[in-house]
Amino acid sequence: MSGSTPSQLIDARIEELGDWRGEMLARIRKIVKQADPDVVEEWKWRGVPVWYHDGMICTGETHKKVVKMTFAKGASLEDPLGLFNSSLEGNVRRAIDFHEGDKIDEKALKALIRAAVALNMS
Repeated sequence: MSGSTPSQLIDARIEELGDWRGEMLARIRKIVKQADPDVVEEWKWRGVPVWYHDGMICTGETHKKVVKMTFAKGASLEDPLGLFNSSLEGNVRRAIDFHEGDKIDEKALKALIRAAVALNMS
């Protein structure tokens, strides 16, 4: 897939997973793009989708049992609804682990994404 764009590589990863993780990654990606229409997609570290706007917003890593959405500056973000449920001990990052069957609070997640963009722009 050399010569492919980051967006094409993310499309291929979603397709390649072929299970709930691909569906979850696709939903997360759609929410990120809805929250920030100016987001830039990248493909880093041998296969991790990363979303940027004036700096890294978050990643979408797929593991066996979770799809992990890690916010680069998550520790600096307000999380009034407690979406962060992973990497809580760090001084910088925070993550949300999505498991099979989990529902996504799209409104709250979009607010968190927009807050991350605002932090990058400040």
